[in-house]
Amino acid sequence: MTGHPEPSPLKDLAAVLGAVHELVAAVGREDWSAPTPCPQWSVHDLVNHMVLGNRLFAGILRDRAAVTPGALDPTAADALGDDPAGAYRSAAEDLLAAFRRPGVLERVFRVPVGPVPGLAAVHLRAVEDLVHGWDLARATGRRARFPDDVVERQMGFARAKLADVPPDRSPFAPPQPAADHAPPLDRLAALLGRSVAATR
Repeated sequence: MTGHPEPSPLKDLAAVLGAVHELVAAVGREDWSAPTPCPQWSVHDLVNHMVLGNRLFAGILRDRAAVTPGALDPTAADALGDDPAGAYRSAAEDLLAAFRRPGVLERVFRVPVGPVPGLAAVHLRAVEDLVHGWDLARATGRRARFPDDVVERQMGFARAKLADVPPDRSPFAPPQPAADHAPPLDRLAALLGRSVAATR
């Protein structure tokens, strides 16, 4: 025992969302149409998908939204407008506020992968934005500034829980190989279907 409190999943999520916001804010005008590791998605599509996801979860946590077909399809609706970084920051802040409401972490919510406790939903959003943050960093040639300890904790959740998600509901592809000495973010990306070795 070290006497230090365990970092809360919400602190981890806040750190992830803050680092992704930095990446989004750094996207140049010429980068928005660039391809990403997500097949058929441009950088604009990818960031739009993340904003739609954070808005959907915030709505679900407040009992104001439900999962519908195509709800996370970035080609179906534009959530970015003229200020993508502002749209991402606003959605992230709203999501964190929704998670911080009393009792939310103990309740069960129906999210795209199925019914989960609020605490698991925190981890799902963190893992989602970590991996899509990796996608965005690769697409724009920038470095994602995620703390390694945060990535390691979310990787532990992904290994333990995402294997239980039915294949037709999984938001990720089958695991790909990664070197044991690869950075934590690369290992997480590979665990969730990214071809890490091919892009190094």
